[in-house]
Formats: sequence, C-alpha cells, structure tokens
Amino acid sequence: MAIPGNLLSATTEMVDPNTSGWAARLNCALSLASGGRNGDGCLKLTSAAAGEMQARTFSSVPVEAGSLYWTFADASSSAQPERIGIRWLDAAGAELSVTWSLTTATASASWHRVSVAGVAPSSAARAQVLLSSTVAGAGVVHYWENVYLGLPIRYPGNLLSFNAEAGGEVDASAWAAESNATVSRIAPVSSWSASFYNAGGEQVAVTATAAGDASGECVERPPVTPGVEYVAFAYLGPATTGSATWVELRFYDETDTVLEAHRGPLAPPGTGMYRQLTSGIAPAGAVAASLAVGITGAGAGETVRTEGAFVGAVGAVPNPAIRTGNLLTWADWDFEEGVGSWAVASGPATIARSSPWGAEHVFDYYALTVSSATASGSVLRSGIYPGVTAGDNWRAETWFKVSAGGWQIAIAVRWYDDTDTYLSSSTAITFDAPTPGWWLLVDDAVAPAGATQGQVEVTLTATSGSSVMQLDRPALWQTLPREEVAAFDEQAMVQLILRELSVGHLMTVWRVTPDGGRTLVRGPEGLYDGYSIPADSLVIEDYEAPLGVPVYYVIETVAVDDSAHSHKITDTVTLTAGDPNYAWLTDPARPGVGLQVAVKTGPEWQQAIEQTVYRVRGRATPVVLADVRQSREGSLVCWTRTDQERDALRFLLSTGNVLLWRCAPGMGEPDVYVAVGEVQYPRIVTYAREEWREWTLPLTEVDMPTGGQVGSATWTVFDVVLEYDSGYDVLDRYETVFDLAIDRRS
Repeated sequence: MAIPGNLLSATTEMVDPNTSGWAARLNCALSLASGGRNGDGCLKLTSAAAGEMQARTFSSVPVEAGSLYWTFADASSSAQPERIGIRWLDAAGAELSVTWSLTTATASASWHRVSVAGVAPSSAARAQVLLSSTVAGAGVVHYWENVYLGLPIRYPGNLLSFNAEAGGEVDASAWAAESNATVSRIAPVSSWSASFYNAGGEQVAVTATAAGDASGECVERPPVTPGVEYVAFAYLGPATTGSATWVELRFYDETDTVLEAHRGPLAPPGTGMYRQLTSGIAPAGAVAASLAVGITGAGAGETVRTEGAFVGAVGAVPNPAIRTGNLLTWADWDFEEGVGSWAVASGPATIARSSPWGAEHVFDYYALTVSSATASGSVLRSGIYPGVTAGDNWRAETWFKVSAGGWQIAIAVRWYDDTDTYLSSSTAITFDAPTPGWWLLVDDAVAPAGATQGQVEVTLTATSGSSVMQLDRPALWQTLPREEVAAFDEQAMVQLILRELSVGHLMTVWRVTPDGGRTLVRGPEGLYDGYSIPADSLVIEDYEAPLGVPVYYVIETVAVDDSAHSHKITDTVTLTAGDPNYAWLTDPARPGVGLQVAVKTGPEWQQAIEQTVYRVRGRATPVVLADVRQSREGSLVCWTRTDQERDALRFLLSTGNVLLWRCAPGMGEPDVYVAVGEVQYPRIVTYAREEWREWTLPLTEVDMPTGGQVGSATWTVFDVVLEYDSGYDVLDRYETVFDLAIDRRS
C-alpha cells in the first residue's frame, strides 16, 4: 500500500519488485529479500567489514528550504540497532548536512519503526534518505522496508504541533518536566502496523526522580472556545502492568492558570503502547488547553513513554465511533475515562469502566461494565442533556453484550424542560438480551411539548445471579432523513447528505440520468467506487451534475466481508439551467473555482482520423486502412464581462487541468470533459479601459478524470500559525490565497 504523500517512488518505498530505488553508500552490498509487510519485498543490507554501513535512496527528491520534513522506515535485525537520516543536498547535489534520528535502544528482529524529522537547511534543494547501522564484522545483515520521506503526517484537527504530537521527532522541546520528573527523548523498539503512519520510532520519556507522583506536560497552549467540547489522547507506554499512568486534558485562563483538568487513567494489559483518551468541555474563562502525562505512585526511576499526542475539538476528531448529532458528551458515550455521568437509579447493579484496556469494547478501548450479584432489575440513567426540540423524532440507542449470566434489556428516553423538570418517558420495550457478541438496541420517540432536554434510561434485569453486561456508545440523537439532495444553482452543484452509514463498509455512489445512464460521483479521494466509509454521515458535493436535467443518486454499500448489502435511492433533483446563452466551465479537481461564461459561439467540432488510402491498379475502389476516429476538437468562443470574471477564468485555466463544459438542454451540446489549448482573450473593442474580453478556447474532448477534489477540511488558520513563523514564510510557500486555503504548496 502506497504511503500517502510519499515523495519517494513506490519501488523505493516498498522495495518491490526490485532494489532499483536504493544504492549502497558505505560498507555494504544490497539485495532483495522477502518477508516484507508493505509488499513482500524488503531491502537487505549485508556488511563488507566491521563498522558503519549505509544505504541511500538512489535518487534525491526536491525539498523546500525552511520546511519541516519527516522520514520513517521499518527495520529488522537481531544483531544491531539502527538509525535513519535525511541527507540534505544543494542544487548541485553536494551534501549540506544530515539530520539523524536517535539510534534505536536495542536490536530487534521484529519489524519496528525508525524515524526522524528535520527542517531543510537554507540552501537545501533536494534530499535523500539514509539507512545506517554499525556492525561487528563482515556478512552481517539488516533489513529495511516501508520507507517514507515527505511532509509530516498529522492527525486531522490536532491543535498541537507535529513535534508535540509525534513524541519528539524533532527534539524534546515541546515537553517539560512538571513534578518529580525528568523529560527526555528516547528511541525504544517501537512496533507499529505497517499501515499506521501517525507513529514513529522516537518517543518522549517522563521518568520519576524519586518515589511518588510524577508528571510531564506539553508546553504548547493552543486556543480553545468556552462551551466547546474537546478531546485529548496520547499513546502511553507503562513500565509495568501495575503502573498507574494517565493522560490529562487541561484548560487554562489568560494567566495560564489551570481552570479544569480531565484525567483518563490507563488500565494497561501489558507494557506496549496504548492510546488513552480523555475529554471535557472548555469552561467559562478558558482561553487555551494542553495535556499532561504522568504516573501516580511511581517508583524512583519509573518511566512512562508517550507519543501520538492530540488535543482537538470533538467534531475534528478522526473517530468513526462518533454518532453525528449525539447529545451525550464524549465521556458519557465512550467510557474511556470512567463511567461519566451514568448512575444506577435503582436496583442492585454496580457500574464501572471495563478493564484492562482493549478487553471489552465495540468502539475505542473500554466499555461500561454492569454487574448484578442477584437476579434482580436495575435502572441506569445517563446525564440530562440540552438540545432537544419538541415535536421532533429522537432516537436512543446503545450497544450491549452479555458477558456472563442472562439479562433482559430495554431502552427509553426521559424528557425534561429547561428547568430540569421531568415531563415524561417514552415507552420502553423489554427484550431478552441475545448472546453471544455485540448487539444494537434502539428506541424512537417524539419529544413532547415543552421538552428541551433528554436523558437515556436503560432498564436491565438479571435473570441469574452473577450476571455481567457491557454497554458501549449510547447515544441520543435526532433522526433525520437517511438521504437528502438539494440543488445549489449559484454553484451549479448538487449536495447529497447521507446519514446512518455503517463505518468501514464500502460505498459506491452513482448519478443516474433520465436515459438510465449511471456515472460515478467524485469525492475528495477520487470517485466513490468502493470507498471505505469513515463516519456515520457524509456530505457529498456533486459539481458535475448536468444542468436542467432531473437526476437522482443510487448509493450502494457492502460490508468488507460481503456479509451485508444496502441499496438506497434519493429523490430527484434538477439544477436550474438558466439563460441558455451561458455555460459552466468547472474543474473537477477544484470545483469551487468553476465559472459561468457568456457563450458567443460553440465549437465547430472536427474529428480527425489516421488513415492510409491504397489505390489498387485495375480496381475502382481503394483499400483504406484506418485507425479509430479521434475525439472531437473545436474552439469555444466566450466572453468575460468584468475584470473579476477575466481573472477568475485565467485562474481556472492556469493549471491546465481537464475541465467540464456544461450547457443548458436544447443547445445541441452534451456535457463534455475537455483539455484547453493555447488561449486568446483580446478586448472586444480597442479601448484600454474596456473590461469585456473575447476568449477563444481550443477544446479537445478527453475522458472523465478519476482523481479527487483538491482541498482539506482539516487545514485551519491555526495550522498555518503552528507551521510558519511569519507572514513572509507563508508568502514564500503559497502562490495565491486559494493555494493557502487548500494547502497546495509551491
């Protein structure tokens, strides 16, 4: 699988099907070995003598001076540890310097991650990856694969810098000792999935100076908004399974005083790396947030390792467990910190967070454990949540699993007004809880008059003693149509909203025209054809729907294991064609910069053909050998009426991308994808201040492109502030404001 954003070629990255992307640099020979994880091939370095051996990428890749780059690779050797480096070169190919990672703490034959990040020096124009290890003699081997060089790969929506997020890939400056601790940057043997690109080989270590509580904190203070819910997480590596390690989300006021802290303790199943989450709503007066990690009751010299730190608003978190529109807070539906505001309203049941990490869950790593020592009924209730609208239909749901004994289960909604006065409850239906595995229980109810708040109530009856049940991801959310379509005529775009999707299923989306023709719809990652669904709701913007033609959409989903299928059809929608003297030019890769132009004359199409005529003596008709007839070619003549339209059309044409030309029905021109040749746009009269321009656009019909739409929903102003020291740095990197908006770097 190709690593997104990799500047290296696929052959260099995967070492498949050969080693042509690599060259020996020092004291070694290269060969192709098997047993890799990113493809079968891997790079085998065999030492010629004792000492350091090095390999480098055969080619160098262009880099931007002053920008931060990251390299990582997976390595394997039972004989010696290793390091990785970025070799910076000037425009002439001369070496300027090398940014080296720390050397891995120990040797390991298991595949493990080695990485480092560094800023390209001022004279750097190109870069190479260096692989290095120091061996005891000749014939020692070291294996490498899954190599990346490029811009840092980030968690979407993270308010922390890459160095803070990645556990010190540059240095340890983003972290500081807080109490009874020292902070250092280390490189233990870090084993990650080959396709997990948000983790490297270097980590931050918080080590207790003496016996007692110890902690370290991230020194960064990203801004927050009071009343907004935030989530934080970090990977923690405890010294022992008995280590009481934790991650804490903190909110600060203007004086850098902690207003609130929300701690998520880790229940470790071992001494590996485990992602621990916590969350909280920014209180009044909060202006910033950060996180800390630590150990409660540490022994002297005890260490907790951390990397993968994240702080961000809940809506920006890359978590497929999120139910869009859920009124419950993160702590109350994910149970990563504890039981949240859930309580036993009646009955003998007890509740607790499951333990250890990863033992019981349907989403993330923990669940709510309900235990009943006797065969009795109990009632569990969540907190009371605002946001309910009277008269609308709401759905309460929860995942559940019978772990021991037997249970009956029912779910309902309790309604409250804005004074917290109880109004009524929906009618609960009791079921015998099935076994084995996880099941989803739902209840739909209309909020009564006066209702502004809701509460989830789960009634559980143990049918035998010593019964145990797990609950996970309870939710209360307004049920909206599963599919909605709407036409936005000003953008010549149809918006498709899909809800209640199954995360992880594969989805295909078709646009269907009255003649029955089906066309795949485009999204940010390409055409929606076997697209892996990342969340339970999606908004799709179709900028390639025909004008003035009724269309509808077909959504087909299938489980990865082919165990479940669904088929949905939307209502019909029509984009208004408008004045037939106008047409739309749209760039499928940059749909937001499409433009409507006034048409003077349409193309007089021609279709060339390569053919040879053989005139046979004594025969009246010739023998003609011909290739297939080529696509249409012709010139569209159109007008722009203002300087703004002229600049917009110039910008639209600037990339040379394939465009879509759409006309109103009845103009005799079906929608066509075109490549535009050399253009002319003189004034319509020879007057210097004349704004009208007459454009001649030579068009060549081409196939529909398959790439995705350019842009990034996770690229924010705060990301710009984190990455660039001044506005001059931004100007050096982006040619236009639009390039800045979509993070397209020059």
